[in-house]
Amino acid sequence: MRVNKKYSCLPAEEKGIHIINIRAIEDIGYDQHESTLLNSLSKNPDADCKYGLYFRDGKRKVDYILVYHYKKSSAGRTLARRVHHNDASARSAKQDQPLPGKGVQLEMGESEPHVDYHEDDKRFRREEYEGNLVEAGLELERDEDTKIHGVGFVKIHAPWNVLCREAEFLKLKMPTRKMYQINQTHGLLKKINSVIQKITEPIQPKVAEHKPQTVKRLSYPFSREKQHLFDLSDRDSFFDSKTRSTIVYEILKRTTCTKAKYSMGITSLLANGVYSAAYPLHDGDYEGENVEPNDRKLLCEEWASYGVFYKYQPIDLVRKYFGEKIGLYFAWLGVYTQMLIPASIVGIIVFLYGCATVDENIPSMEMCDQRNNITMCPLCDRTCSYWKMSSACATARASHLFDNPATVFFSVFMALWAATFMEHWKRKQMRLNYRWDLTGFEEEEDHPRAEYEAKVLEKSLRKEHKHKETDKEKLTWKDRFPAYLTNFVGIIFMVGLTFAIVFGVIIYRISTAAALAISSTPSGRSSVRVTVTATAVIINLVVIIILDEVYGCIARWLTQIEVPKTDKNFEERLIFKAFLLQFVNAYTPIFYVAFFKGRFVGRPGDYVYIFHSFRMEECAPGGCLMELCIQLSIIMLGKQLIQNNLFEIGIPKMKKFIRYMKLKRRRSLDHEEHMKKKQRYEVDYNLEPFAGLTPEYMEMIIQFGFVTLFVASFPLAPLFALLNNIIEIRLDAKKFVTELRRPVAVRAKDIGIWYNILRGIGKLAVIINAFVISFTSDFIPRLVYLYMYSENGTMHGFVNHTLSSFNVSDFQAGTAPNDPMDLGYEVQICRYKDYREPPWSENKYDISKDFWAVLAARLAFVIVFQNLVMFMSDFVDWIIPDIPKDISQQIHKEKVLMVEVFMREEQGKLQMLETWKDKDKKKGENCNSHSPRLSRSHSGSLSSCHSYPLDV
Repeated sequence: MRVNKKYSCLPAEEKGIHIINIRAIEDIGYDQHESTLLNSLSKNPDADCKYGLYFRDGKRKVDYILVYHYKKSSAGRTLARRVHHNDASARSAKQDQPLPGKGVQLEMGESEPHVDYHEDDKRFRREEYEGNLVEAGLELERDEDTKIHGVGFVKIHAPWNVLCREAEFLKLKMPTRKMYQINQTHGLLKKINSVIQKITEPIQPKVAEHKPQTVKRLSYPFSREKQHLFDLSDRDSFFDSKTRSTIVYEILKRTTCTKAKYSMGITSLLANGVYSAAYPLHDGDYEGENVEPNDRKLLCEEWASYGVFYKYQPIDLVRKYFGEKIGLYFAWLGVYTQMLIPASIVGIIVFLYGCATVDENIPSMEMCDQRNNITMCPLCDRTCSYWKMSSACATARASHLFDNPATVFFSVFMALWAATFMEHWKRKQMRLNYRWDLTGFEEEEDHPRAEYEAKVLEKSLRKEHKHKETDKEKLTWKDRFPAYLTNFVGIIFMVGLTFAIVFGVIIYRISTAAALAISSTPSGRSSVRVTVTATAVIINLVVIIILDEVYGCIARWLTQIEVPKTDKNFEERLIFKAFLLQFVNAYTPIFYVAFFKGRFVGRPGDYVYIFHSFRMEECAPGGCLMELCIQLSIIMLGKQLIQNNLFEIGIPKMKKFIRYMKLKRRRSLDHEEHMKKKQRYEVDYNLEPFAGLTPEYMEMIIQFGFVTLFVASFPLAPLFALLNNIIEIRLDAKKFVTELRRPVAVRAKDIGIWYNILRGIGKLAVIINAFVISFTSDFIPRLVYLYMYSENGTMHGFVNHTLSSFNVSDFQAGTAPNDPMDLGYEVQICRYKDYREPPWSENKYDISKDFWAVLAARLAFVIVFQNLVMFMSDFVDWIIPDIPKDISQQIHKEKVLMVEVFMREEQGKLQMLETWKDKDKKKGENCNSHSPRLSRSHSGSLSSCHSYPLDV
C-alpha cells in the first residue's frame, strides 16, 4: 500500500478511498437515488477543478500531463459500476488493488484467463517511475474514468519547495524587488519616437506586455538563501505556467525507471510505449461563451487571427506562453518580413523600369522587326523546320522586363540587403535577450537521449557477457561507423536520384518539343517553347514537393541511426541533412536552366546528342533568363501555396479528424458521460503533437534562398515572399494556439545553426548572382558590343553580331529538315546563336575571337562584382555594431545595481552585528555573570539575523 499512499489526494480521515478512481459521488457506493439527490445539491466537481486545470481539490494546479493506454473492456466498466452501486463492500476491495484504478481488472481476472505480460511490464514500469516522481517531490493524481476509453491520465503538480529547488538548479533568472529606470532618449530623438508611437499606435497589439516600459525589475538567478531579494507576495503567480512546466519536464527527464535493467527517463518511456504522450496544458479555452480571460484567448484574438495581419506581433506574450525558443522564431520571422518591405519596393521599381523601357530596347526591336528577315536554323532534327526570328518577338520583349541594366543594381542591392538583415537581426536578438533576462544565459549539456542510453546499455551488456571489466561506456566513432557509412551512401544516392529526375525532365522537354514540332497547326508550332517550359516546370514542382516529404523522413531516419547523444546534437545533424537534401531538390532544376541549358549544344551539323537520338536543347534567341524567371516563379509560388500553406492547414486538420474518428469508434459511453464537458487534458490530447521548429525554419530558409540566390532573374521574388509571409505568420500562430498541444518551453538566446545557414546563403547569393548576370543574361555581351564593336555607339546591329551563319549543305546525313520549303522559299544560309566563324572563312565553324573577348569580360565581371559586393557586405557588417549602445549601457547598469544591492546587504549585516555586540557589552556591564535568560536572548538575536527582511 506504499504506492497508494503516495497518490492519496484526500485528507487523512478519507484515505481509505482513492481519489484517482473517483469521477462522481455515485462511484463511492451510494445507491442511485441518493447519488442523484446529492449530485443535484452538490457543486459540479469538474467546475471546481476548472475542468482539468487543477487537481480535484481545486487548489493545486496541473503543471504536466502523462498519458498512457490500458486494456479495459467496456463490459468490465459496466459490471464494475454495478458492483459499486449494489455492494458497499466494493470500497474495501478497491483499497486492496496493487495500482490505483486496477481493482476492476482483478475482479475480472477470473473470467479472463489470458494474461498480457507486455501490458503488465508497462504497468510495473509506470508504477516505479511514478513512485520515483513522488519521491522527487512531485504530487500526482490519476484519472482513468474519462470520455476517451482505454486512455489514462496522470496529472502532475510541482509544489512550492520543488519549484524553488529546481529554479535554483536551473539558474533561472527571476525578477527581484529592485526596480530601476530605463534610459530614455532626450531632445529631438524623444520627439521623433513619440511621433512614431502615435503613428504606429493603430498597428500595435492590445497587449499589456507590448507597451513600452520605462522601468524594469532587476533580475537575478533564483536562490533559496536569498529569497528576501524576490517579491514573493503572490507565490501562485511568481512562477508562471511556462516556467512550471519547464521545471517539471526537467524532473521527468532525469527521473529513471530501472526495472529489468533499464535506465529510462520520460523520453525513453515514451519511445517504448509505456506512456503514449506527455505535455503541459494550455491555459484554457480560446473561444466560446463565458470563457475566462487567459493568455491563450488573448493570443488568439491579438495574434492568431487573419484580421490582425497588419499589426505587430505580441512577441513578449508569445515568449511568456510558449518560451524563448518559439518566441525567437516568430521574432526572426517578423524581422525578416519587415525587411522584405524595402526589398519588395525596389524590386517593383526595377520591374516597372523594365516595363517602361521595353519599347526603347533596340535588341528586342530588331528581333521583332520582320523586315530583317533573319532565318534561324531548325531547333530539332528532321521534324523541325526553319523559322523566322521575328516569331520569338514576345519572348524577347518579356526578357527585357527582367534582363535590363537595373537588375545589376538590384543584385548589388539585395546582397547589401542580406547583410543588413543579418545585422539588424543580431541587434534585435540582443534587445530580446536583455528584455527576457537571457544576457548571462549559457546552454548547459542536455540529458542523453533515450536511444543513446539504450545503445550504451546494449554495448555494456555485450561486454559483460564476454566477462570484461568495463568503466562507464560511451559510443565511439567505431560504433557509429556503419551509420556514418549508411549516411554517406544514402545522401549520395538521394542527390543522384535528384539529378536523375532532373535529367528525366530534360529528356521529356526534348522529346515533347520534337513531338509538338510535328503539329500541323501553325499556332501549335509557335507555342512549342512556352508549352514545353510550363509543363516541365509543373512536373518539377510536383516532384520537388513529393521528394521534400520523402527526404524529410529519410533525413530523420539517417540521423536516428547515428544515435546522437543529446537532443541538441540530434537537431543540428537533422537540420544539416534535411537542408542539404531539400536545397539540392529545390534548386537543381533552376541551376540547370541558369548555367547548363544551351551551353553544350554544339552547332548545326555537329550537335551533341543524348543516347544518340536526343539533341540537347537550346536557349531562346533572347537568352535563357526568361525561362529561368518562369522556372523560379512557378516553383517558388507553388511551394509557398501548396506546401507551406495548404499542407500546413490541411494535414493537421486531417490528422485531427482521423484521430477523432478513431476515438469515436473506440468509445463505449453512456448518455451521462457523453453529456459531460471534456477535461482540459482530454481536449489537449486530441490536438496534434508539437514536432519542433525545423519544418517552420526550413520553409523560410528555402524561401530566403529563392529571394537572394537568383534575384537577378526575378526581381518580384521579394514581393511574393512578403505576401506569403504575412499569411504565414498568422497561419503558424493559429496552428500553435489552436491546432497543436502546448510545447514545453525551451530557453534559447539565439536561433542556433539557422543563423550560420543564412549567412552561408547570403555569401553564396553574391557568387550565383554574379554568374547569372555574366553567363545567363546578355548584359556582358551587350557591354562588349557597345564599347568594342558598335560603329555608332548604340546597340544597333547587336542581334546580328551574336548570330553565326551556317550553310545548310553541311547538315549531317538524316538531320536536315523534312520540309525545307516550309517558309515558302529555299534556304541556303540559316543563323544560330553563337560566336563562330562563317562557312566562307578558312576555319569555318571554329570559335571566333569575339567569343574569347566576351568570355574574358564575363570572368572579369564575376571577379570584380563578387569582391566588390563582398567588401561592401563586410563593411556593412563592420559598421553596424552587434549590440545596440543603449542595451550595452543597460546591461552595465544592471551589473552595477546588483553589486550595490549585495554591498548594501553586507553592510546591513555588519551594522546589525555591531549593534548586537554593543547590546551584549551593556548587558555584560550590568550583570557580573551570564544568566540563562541572557543566553536565551543572545541566541534569539542570532536567529533573528537569519530572518531579517532586507528591503532592496
